[in-house]
Amino acid sequence: MSTTRTITAFAPGRVNLIGDHTDYAGGLALPMAIDLGTTIRGRAIDEPVVRMRSADQPGSAEVPIDVDDPTTVAPDWARYVAGVVAELHPARGFDGDVTTTIPIGSGLSSSAALELAVALVLGFDGPRQALARLGQRAEQRASGVPCGLMDQLASAVGVEDHALLMDFRTGSVEPVPLPSGVDVVVVHSGQHRALATSAYADRRAACEQAAAIVGPLRDVTLDAIAAIDDPVVRRRARHVLTENQRVREFAAALAANDLATAGRLMVESHASLRDEFEVSTPALDALVDRLVATPGVHGARLTGAGFGGCVVALTDPGVLDEGWTVRPSGGARLLDH
Repeated sequence: MSTTRTITAFAPGRVNLIGDHTDYAGGLALPMAIDLGTTIRGRAIDEPVVRMRSADQPGSAEVPIDVDDPTTVAPDWARYVAGVVAELHPARGFDGDVTTTIPIGSGLSSSAALELAVALVLGFDGPRQALARLGQRAEQRASGVPCGLMDQLASAVGVEDHALLMDFRTGSVEPVPLPSGVDVVVVHSGQHRALATSAYADRRAACEQAAAIVGPLRDVTLDAIAAIDDPVVRRRARHVLTENQRVREFAAALAANDLATAGRLMVESHASLRDEFEVSTPALDALVDRLVATPGVHGARLTGAGFGGCVVALTDPGVLDEGWTVRPSGGARLLDH
């Protein structure tokens, strides 16, 4: 039997302007929550099960509240629901409907938005950082991917009209105003991204191997990294070190309304992700090249983990007639309860 009280939660997706594959290395990133997100609306029920139906994904989630192994749940998207249930241990069940405006598989953190919205409707009531960490643990349990914290943290702590300068060593988040008169446009490469089947875990392991040799990657020098014998590990570490510096410079460029410098840094970031970290694809590279050659586009780069998905571009208003023009959004929240 369900209660009569309707509970609705919204969690935004995110686009990362710069700073990819740095979060799990204790580095820096500058994402923003976006005005595309996931909404869950439903009621608590006096049954030991969480039921959710998706308007955008096949099948439905039916997760026992005592679920232990989310990977046994079907369909695939329900595993993220199960991951949250396994982490949160709700006292009661829930019956609800899921809708999203985030393109699935695009690299705009549809899974993180789902996780945070599920946690909120199931009764999570705590600090935003704790909500993000719960979502991160849920994703790791559901997918087997050792993801960092950036996606969930951006969705949890988003600030209207601001990007978010994140320091994953200290846990600090500094809102950075997005200049007026600029568009952030996300364009899909046409290549579906499936993180669990990517080489994400290999990239993280290489960064950890490099740090074991030279120390924390944000603290070392390029000369120290050049001394790493393994050429693959050396390239991975060089990306992280240089990407952290690009994040700092990009934040300063936004603050100074220096869109030319910001755009140049985005292009340099994409080149590093392509050549040093090797997470780009021909489809992503071709899209970046085409967008950067378009008048009024200051810069573009792949966004997210790579291996497909989307490119983000910083542009003058209205110069692109494709993709999604997104605005910085507030963070995950209950809409009624």
